[in-house]
Amino acid sequence: MNFVQKAGKAIVIGGSMTGLMTARVLSSYYEEVLLVDKDAFPQHPADRNGAPHGFHPHRFTQRGKMITEQFFPGYEDELVALGSPSSLHKTVHMMNQYGTVEAPYQRNDVKFSRAVLEWVIRDRVRKIPNVRLLAEHDVIGLHMSPNHEAVTGIEVRQRGAGIQHDYMADLVVDASGRSSKLTQWLKELNYDVPSPDRMKAAIGYSTRRYNVPAHMKHLIEKWDVINIMGQPAKGTFTGVFSFIENQVAEVLLYRPGGKYPPTNAEDFEREVAGLPSSLIGEILSELEPITPPKGFRVPELYRHHYDQMDRWPDGLLVLGDAYCIYDPIFGQGMTVAAIEAELLDTMLQEQQNHPEPHFEQKVLRTFQEKAITPAWWLNCAADLQWDGVEYEAGSEPLKGIAFGSRYMNLILREGTANHNFKLFGLYWGVNSLSLPLQELFQPQMVKSVLESSEEGQQLLADLLSEYELPLEEVLIKLIPS
Repeated sequence: MNFVQKAGKAIVIGGSMTGLMTARVLSSYYEEVLLVDKDAFPQHPADRNGAPHGFHPHRFTQRGKMITEQFFPGYEDELVALGSPSSLHKTVHMMNQYGTVEAPYQRNDVKFSRAVLEWVIRDRVRKIPNVRLLAEHDVIGLHMSPNHEAVTGIEVRQRGAGIQHDYMADLVVDASGRSSKLTQWLKELNYDVPSPDRMKAAIGYSTRRYNVPAHMKHLIEKWDVINIMGQPAKGTFTGVFSFIENQVAEVLLYRPGGKYPPTNAEDFEREVAGLPSSLIGEILSELEPITPPKGFRVPELYRHHYDQMDRWPDGLLVLGDAYCIYDPIFGQGMTVAAIEAELLDTMLQEQQNHPEPHFEQKVLRTFQEKAITPAWWLNCAADLQWDGVEYEAGSEPLKGIAFGSRYMNLILREGTANHNFKLFGLYWGVNSLSLPLQELFQPQMVKSVLESSEEGQQLLADLLSEYELPLEEVLIKLIPS
């Protein structure tokens, strides 16, 4: 596929943050970009039916924020104008099984609901001259070349009216998230699609929102987030307290492994009060509930391996949750999608200057290597510690998870119990994808951490005995690069 500046047409399937950011990228390379979504776009900030998890907390990590600012400069100013608060100098309270860390937040990040974020970004995309949004249309299939070697467009059906249309394009990008039908479509076209990796995580989370009355607004000035982390050994819920726009607080209860947090108001409040710390419960006793608790469940996480297919149609890409979904508690989903959009932008520039065949396969492999695999590995290292969570490998085995889980817990213990803020910061920097895995898995750091405790010494001895290789070579085998 050869790219010429502002030539040809592109279609994006899906109008969530992933689709909007993708449309923004493609607008620099295609003369026309069509974004198709099954929902009606709201006339004010509101949750969409097609995103049932939209009510629950959404956050950018620092890396996700930086990429979004790159594509939509000043977008946080618009969030602030809609009532979103800043985190700068407010208190972060993090409690885990090893103790508590409390410190002021040093960055000027803005907190938001998903509805407000999408509203701001959608308005930006809508104003791009060569982008058109098509709402309330279901994509029901792909148009292919006669030899089925290339995607040439999509077939859509208008909701309510049942009228079908064809839209032709040089590139179709599936950003439709968890509702993606791409695997089904490819199999119907006789493409051999590898089985995905699946983590049977049985995740449940419930969220309730509260109004902060005028006499309690000092809470908004004091707190950024209170995170009472769930403890796998005890099976406790994670509880998270934070703020969104317009003096509204939100509280999340979460746990993997099939023990779901309640959606009944009385039971929800009782579980909050029963967290390992009473801090969130004490604050809520002074606030006014404005919604009932709303639940959402994620039976399994998956990672597709489209990157491993021998045959892949020209003119087709996939990214975001349509490629891989993550445990929502880590806030990685929107950041991974932003990383993929940034990678796509870079690779489109390269392809424009130095065209190469099989561009789409190269993009999918790059997404997998640089964006998906590190986040997936971190999710597995965290969630497989919980009873009731199981792993089902698709086309490749999962490596290094048992070691990674134990080592990461040693990092967290050292960072928390001894207030080693460097290690604590590295732990969260890696888990939020702002830093690469290698920042925590440098051989000298691994050796230093493991040798500092009896448990670590035993883990190091077992690792070296099992592989009979130097530590540097063992880490290369186990940790994604």
